[in-house]
Amino acid sequence: MRFFSWTATDRYIARLIAVPLAGTMVLSAMLLVLEKMLRLFDFVTTEGGPVSVVFRMLANLIPEYLSLGIPIGLTLGILLAFRKLATSSELDVLKAVGLGYGQLLKAPYAYAIALAALNLAIVGFIQPYARYAYEGLQFELRSGALGASIKVGEFTSLGQRLTLRIESSSDEGRRLGGIFAHAVAPNGQTISASAREGRFLATGDPDTIVLRLTDGMLVHDAPGFPAPRVLTFSSHDLPIDLPKIEAFRRRGGADRELTIPELAQVGSSEATPLATRLETRANFHFRLVEVAAMLVLPLLAIALAVPPKRSTSALGVMLSIVILVTQHKLNQYAESYGALGGIDPIIALWVPFFLFTGMTLWMFHTLAYVPGGQPIGALERSFAKLAAFVSRLWKRRPGSGEPS
Repeated sequence: MRFFSWTATDRYIARLIAVPLAGTMVLSAMLLVLEKMLRLFDFVTTEGGPVSVVFRMLANLIPEYLSLGIPIGLTLGILLAFRKLATSSELDVLKAVGLGYGQLLKAPYAYAIALAALNLAIVGFIQPYARYAYEGLQFELRSGALGASIKVGEFTSLGQRLTLRIESSSDEGRRLGGIFAHAVAPNGQTISASAREGRFLATGDPDTIVLRLTDGMLVHDAPGFPAPRVLTFSSHDLPIDLPKIEAFRRRGGADRELTIPELAQVGSSEATPLATRLETRANFHFRLVEVAAMLVLPLLAIALAVPPKRSTSALGVMLSIVILVTQHKLNQYAESYGALGGIDPIIALWVPFFLFTGMTLWMFHTLAYVPGGQPIGALERSFAKLAAFVSRLWKRRPGSGEPS
């Protein structure tokens, strides 16, 4: 019950963690979204889809990027909070009144448990449905179900029998100007028309739309005509048959689209092909390892947050990011290797996790219980010597004002 009885010190540490945690988590997720946005704009433009679909696709990617941003935000939030306590000597005061590192873990682990539960909900249940919706939008773009944009000044094929060129477009593509259209009928008849403007209209048939042309000229030709017929019109309707669109597959075509219970069911079923069973088992353990690692991150963050005495180096911040990225990439590699059958997915993913946990526990124990212990002290000293060496080289370079 003592975990739920918070002191003023616990509340103070919780406030210190909150701001960098939220800021780092949102910033990391948004950076990933912005990087993806550029590629999505290029993809949607190439496929001729509406720009609005980019934001729908990004919305379905947010759970995936948030699941990556949560561990980064948790680690840096705790690390920056405890680094502030250490560099301002508040940590020395807390230890002087009898509060050890173990007693200061209440607020960090409150965040860790809550965010681990949130991340489990995201990767286990929300992300699979969002990923399926994202793949569905990609399919609809490629198949034309979201509508193709008609590019100004270019010839655009609508179906197999109509070619269209326009000089201007307005009202989100519904009103067109300076139109040239060429249609070929199944019996060999051709119609070429030019019009001042036109617009698309829906019909009672969902497989057909009408292009209504206004103020133009039409040339009608057929194999039996001695000469093409030419006429002018104030209004002419040109029917357009929409192509048949294949239905998108059901959810579950990829292991990333399955929830954790579904992964467990597919991975344990003897009726599942061996290759699919290995893939689902590897992905199942990958998700669990990623969530379980969050319960180790508070210890890692605190171990890296406290610099040696009389040092203000931010080496621990940089090292924490390197460790997080390395651990995530190792998990991805282990998942891929386990999915190929090179090693059992349990061994491939959980052995590195326990090694990572053991390293973190050693670092925290060194800091908290070894007198004068500093797990990154050697790295700090090496980094300081390297920085001093680089500084001397910089001052000796020609033109620096220092004698060479």
